[in-house]
Amino acid sequence: MISLSLCMIVKNEEAVLERILKPVSQVMDAILIADTGSSDRTKEIAEQYTSQVFDFPWCDDFSAPRNFLLEKVRTDYWMWLDADDVLDEENLEKLKSLKETLDPGIDVVMMEYAAGFDQSGRTTFSYFRERIMKTSRNFRWNGAVHETVIPEGNIIYSDVVIRHRKCGKGDPDRNLRIYEKMLAGGETLEPRHQLYYGRELYYHQRYPETEAVLVEFLKNPSGWLENKIDACFVLGQCYRKMGEKKYALEAFLYSLTMDVPRAEICCEVGKIFLERELPRQAGYWYGQALTVPSDKKKCGFFMAECHGFVPYMQLCVCYDKMGCPEQAFFFHKKAKGLKPEDPGVLYDQKYFWEKYGLA
Repeated sequence: MISLSLCMIVKNEEAVLERILKPVSQVMDAILIADTGSSDRTKEIAEQYTSQVFDFPWCDDFSAPRNFLLEKVRTDYWMWLDADDVLDEENLEKLKSLKETLDPGIDVVMMEYAAGFDQSGRTTFSYFRERIMKTSRNFRWNGAVHETVIPEGNIIYSDVVIRHRKCGKGDPDRNLRIYEKMLAGGETLEPRHQLYYGRELYYHQRYPETEAVLVEFLKNPSGWLENKIDACFVLGQCYRKMGEKKYALEAFLYSLTMDVPRAEICCEVGKIFLERELPRQAGYWYGQALTVPSDKKKCGFFMAECHGFVPYMQLCVCYDKMGCPEQAFFFHKKAKGLKPEDPGVLYDQKYFWEKYGLA
């Protein structure tokens, strides 16, 4: 069986730290934690699970403390988690099994990262991340913010799911502040960070700047395909916020010049046609969303509801607008089967009964 270390950076995480350390400590041979300046009980909690808690002064660079810990790893493999991640009982058992059976020829283990949830706790937004790395390959973190390890070699995809569950808002300006500090210092952002800089600008409602950054990113031939498609998605959203729906449609459709449609893109195109009171065209795109394979392993962002619930709900609207209540009711039932307590589903249920006597 392979040996495994947990590497984690923390700051003021007393509310959540034990939630992740308690289960994961059952699997790890070593736990290494870098504290970047906590003023609460974070270090005290961490020291209940490991003697390897290190102080690392915060320097506006997330990769620096992570790489500091990697220099101290002495096990066959290492795994990273954030303090506000969650490993439930089912996935803890899967992780134990993975550790017991992992082929030592594997270099990287990818795991699904669930980062968005509906009111019932179902995952709505997820993506695969490099999660366990072979120590002898000397992988290192890259990027001051939105840091990543570039996975290379023999890579496998695990069925373990890590859930990211924040408690509190944190510092919403931090990531943008780091990027602007880098730019002010004369640094040039590599393509991936151009995309994330554009995303941070979008989150801060700085839409003209978002447009400029993402358009420039899309001109760069070296950008990763999934990043380019995501840039089209964010750029389309940006144009919508600016009231430029024509350009929004062009941004979404531009993604089709690079690869087959993504369900998320199809839903956005359908939404524009529905807003134009063109239900037949909208229905076509929502229907296309249902045909897109649910391939999370492309490692792009995956919005689960765009592969089922959203198209069902919107096809219900489209067919009703086209005067086809039975087809509309069919898709209402499909949506209800996925989320029976959703307010929109309950509204439609009442609507179909009162208008058509359908229940």
